[in-house]
Amino acid sequence: MTNQLDKKSQAWSALFSEPMSELVKRYTSSVFFDKRLWQADIAGSLAHADMLAAQAIISAQDLADIQRGMAQITAEIESGAFEWKLDLEDVHLNIEARLTQIVGMAGKRLHTGRSRNDQVATDVRLWLRSEIDLITELLVGLQKALIAAAAEHTETILPGFTHLQVAQPVSFAHHLLAYVEMFARDAERMMDVRRRTNRLPLGSAALAGTGYPLDRERVARALGMVDTHGAAQVCHNSLDAVSDRDFAMEFAAAASICMVHISRLSEELIIWMSQNFGFIQLADRFTTGSSIMPQKKNPDVPELARGKTGRVVGHLMGLITLMKGQPLAYNKDNQEDKEPLFDTVDTLKDTLRIFAEMMGGITVNAPAMEAAARRGYATATDLADYLVKKGLAFRDAHEVVAHAVKTAQSLGVDLSELPLATLQTFNPAVEADVFEVLSLKGSLAARNTQGGTAPVRVRAEIARHLARLG
Repeated sequence: MTNQLDKKSQAWSALFSEPMSELVKRYTSSVFFDKRLWQADIAGSLAHADMLAAQAIISAQDLADIQRGMAQITAEIESGAFEWKLDLEDVHLNIEARLTQIVGMAGKRLHTGRSRNDQVATDVRLWLRSEIDLITELLVGLQKALIAAAAEHTETILPGFTHLQVAQPVSFAHHLLAYVEMFARDAERMMDVRRRTNRLPLGSAALAGTGYPLDRERVARALGMVDTHGAAQVCHNSLDAVSDRDFAMEFAAAASICMVHISRLSEELIIWMSQNFGFIQLADRFTTGSSIMPQKKNPDVPELARGKTGRVVGHLMGLITLMKGQPLAYNKDNQEDKEPLFDTVDTLKDTLRIFAEMMGGITVNAPAMEAAARRGYATATDLADYLVKKGLAFRDAHEVVAHAVKTAQSLGVDLSELPLATLQTFNPAVEADVFEVLSLKGSLAARNTQGGTAPVRVRAEIARHLARLG
C-alpha cells in the first residue's frame, strides 16, 4: 500500500482541501535542524513499540518488523543514504514515513498511543541527557587541566586584586583553583539539571493522555529514565509533560553560568597576556597575528569565548521569552526551542574542549608576577596584622600602616625596604621580625586557614580535588 505520508506529504492531509504552500513548508519545517535528534527518536520509538507489544496493543510480529525497519533506518542515516524530506516537516515524520516504506502496516501502528507532542518532548530530553553527560566529562577535563597547572605553581606569587588594584599576594595556584571551584559547581548544576531532564513525557499523547493501556514506567526503564534507586521517572501530568520546557531553560541557565566563568577566566588571560602585565603567554596555536602589525600576538581564543558567552546568555533569554506567554498545552512556538538549545550545547562543548587544552599550554612569567605584587604594597595588611598581635586595635593599626605606605610611596620603595628605624617611628612595637612578615612569601605562608592561599593549604586542596575527580 502506498504510504499516505508520501502521497499527500502531511499526516493530517485528509482533512484539508489544498496543499500547504511552499513558503509555509519552509517556514514551519524543522527537519534540517531537528534531524540531529534521530538517535533519540529511534530509541524512544523502539521502547514505545516494545511496550505496545508487551501490552498486546500491537503484535509480536509488528514489533519485530519495527525493530528490523529501525535497524535499517539507523544504517541508512549513519551511512548518509537516508533522504531527509522537507515535505515531511520534521525528524519524526521522516523516520515514520521511511519505516512504513520498509515494513508496511507495522510502521503505521507505531504511533498508537502517542503524539508528536509527547514524542518530541521525549526526544529532546533523551538527547539533552546525553549531551549533559558529555559536558560533565568535559568539565572534569578542564578542572584537571587547571589542577595540573596549579600543582606547578603553589609557591609562584601573584598579586591578588580587588577593584583591579593590587590587594594582597596569593599564589598562582590558589588563583587557578578558584576556577576549579567554579567549574565544580557547574558540574553539580549540570547533574542537577540532568535529574529533572531524565523524566518521561511519552504516553501523555497530545495533551490528555490516552485510552490505550500503556505501561509508561516500562518505557521509562527501557530508556534509562530512572532515579538513583532504579525507580521509573515519568511526568505525572499530561498537560505539563507535553508543554514543559523548564529543563531546556534550566540547562541554558546552567550553561550561561558556566560560560560566565569561562568569560571571567578569559578576561584575566587577556589582561595577564598584555604587555602591561606580561604575566603569561598562551601557546601560539591559541593565538593569531595582525594583518598589519607584525609584532602582534592576539589572544583570540579567550576573546572569542568572552564574546560567545553573550551568545549563550542570549539563548537563555530567548528560551525564557519563548515560554513566557504560552498557554497550555503544546504550541508550535516550542519548535523554536531547539536551535538555541542545540547552539548552546555546541558552543559550550567546543569552549570547554579548547580551554582544557589551552590551560595546559600556558607559560608563566613568575618574576613579572612577583614584581607586580611588590609594586602594590601587597603586604600592607600583613603589617597591620603584625601590629594587632603587638596589642593595637585593628583600626588603629590600619591608620598606622596607611602612614607607613604613604612614606614608602614618597621614597619610591616597598614597605619591606623601609629601614627598621623608620618603621619604628610609626609604632615603637615594631621589631626586627617585621621583615619576615613583610616578605611576599611570609604573607603567603601566613594565610594558613582553611581556604587560604598558604602553599600547604593549596597543596591540600589540590589533593582534595584530585581525589574528588578520580
